[in-house]
Amino acid sequence: MSKEKIQEVVQKSLENYFKNLGDQTPNDIYDMVIHAVEVPVLKTVMARANGNQSYAAEILGINRNTLRKKLQYHGLL
Repeated sequence: MSKEKIQEVVQKSLENYFKNLGDQTPNDIYDMVIHAVEVPVLKTVMARANGNQSYAAEILGINRNTLRKKLQYHGLL
């Protein structure tokens, strides 16, 4: 899947989210999206790295300690 396709899927999901809100006022959309996307990204990359946090951090382009904190935050450790 290309970067553009991923962006398209996220955009359509957000459009549906707003449509389903009706008259409700949305809030914390940024955090909601980041957290919703972060979990599957972490799970998928950790699987690809066979559980190797150093390699997973390298794939993600983040520090290993940052990865570890994110994994702990989401209960993935």
